[in-house]
Amino acid sequence: MKHFFKRNFKRTVFGIVGATILIGGLSACGHRDRDYGSTMSPEKYSQMRDKMVDRAASKLDLNEDQKKRLATLGDTLYAQRTAFIGQTPDPRAEFKALVAGDKFDRTRAQNLVTEKTTVLQTKSPEVIAALADFYDSLNPAQQQKVRDYMEHRGGWFHRG
Repeated sequence: MKHFFKRNFKRTVFGIVGATILIGGLSACGHRDRDYGSTMSPEKYSQMRDKMVDRAASKLDLNEDQKKRLATLGDTLYAQRTAFIGQTPDPRAEFKALVAGDKFDRTRAQNLVTEKTTVLQTKSPEVIAALADFYDSLNPAQQQKVRDYMEHRGGWFHRG
């Protein structure tokens, strides 16, 4: 018995430590803060917006007025998204309810589409105005940077 422990002790310890690190690493990578959109608190959104404005400001060399306009655009987009999702705590539940019975609820589906379309039609002018105000406040060099960013599909924010 003494020979068994002496021979396999290191293997056993390394195996346990390795398994612990593997399980711990997988659980750490598997847990992310998935607080998006309608579930995001206004305070959390404000923090995220400020971080994104600062990041864009560093790429575009924005002045204070331009930062303010970009923050306004972000707030307007957030308001539109919040209105689009509605007051329900679980937006997916609305869609699940459509197929909950033995027949697809066509009337409820049409009401959802009408409601969402109405929100888009009423909130879109505000979003367009905020986007136009921000873009028009940029100088030609900054506008070119925005066009280049759009051409490269978000190359600014990719790590690598």
